[in-house]
Amino acid sequence: MDHPPGGHGGQEQPAVSEGLPDCYRHPGRETGIRCTRCERPICPECMVDASVGFQCPECVRQGSGSGRGPAPHQPRTLAGGTIAADPRLITKVLLGINVAVFIAVLAVGDGYRLVDDLDLVGRAYDPATGHFVGVAEGQWYRLLTSAFLHQELWHIAFNMLSLWWLGGPLEAALGRIRFLALYLLSGLAGSAFTYLIASPNQGSLGASGAVFGLLGATAVVMRRLQYDMRPVFALLALNLLFTFTWPGIAWEAHVGGLVAGTVIAIGMVHAPRDRRALVQYGTCALVLAATIATVVVRTASLPSVFGS
Repeated sequence: MDHPPGGHGGQEQPAVSEGLPDCYRHPGRETGIRCTRCERPICPECMVDASVGFQCPECVRQGSGSGRGPAPHQPRTLAGGTIAADPRLITKVLLGINVAVFIAVLAVGDGYRLVDDLDLVGRAYDPATGHFVGVAEGQWYRLLTSAFLHQELWHIAFNMLSLWWLGGPLEAALGRIRFLALYLLSGLAGSAFTYLIASPNQGSLGASGAVFGLLGATAVVMRRLQYDMRPVFALLALNLLFTFTWPGIAWEAHVGGLVAGTVIAIGMVHAPRDRRALVQYGTCALVLAATIATVVVRTASLPSVFGS
């Protein structure tokens, strides 16, 4: 799925036999959204959140010249974010960080010591240092660093392809800051759920938790725009099938990221306009608080390294 589908701006567009129209600025992108001023079809990358429905960039620049109500003072995305010239910038940065860490892991070689220092582990004895390591030992950074860590080519290839497909459209629909919060919090939630459920000495790594968060958010955005949900449900079902049948996959990260991403996206795209910031910040804070609480509870439940 290269682009999130369109929604509507208060008026449902009737289906036509030849299918949905293409965005007038991006031929080939089908959309069910039309500008509430000029009624031209617009995709999520082009639509600007207005007081009623969505408008195209040209109508926003023209202000209220059409006589159909004032345009917003500043163009906004579906979730209230600022329209950016490059709607995939954060997606590119995240992809670049993941690839850079992967290259660093390959460059280090010799036992992948970098992996041992950055992967997610609850508590395990490290014979190289003679000490116990892990989140339970105060190394909370592993919850985040493990989400940017990959060791196999197929693993990073699959995750980065998914990030590119899902990230760009979501970033355009949510805005840069909201998209970044969605990605990072989903990754952290996936790590925290893995820490809670998995064996303490079981290592885990990969961006799958964050990617599943993007998948859950994509479903929410598509539902908000009243798009056909069957493709995203099929994609979700296929990914869940691989999650629970493919050996060696940390399903906990997938589930934790999926739940967090879905909750965050609901708060972002369904927040009332007059309380948008409060609801969006509150939802993110709630997910972060739940993540921290999960880590604290799990750490307290682990026995002391001295066997108490």
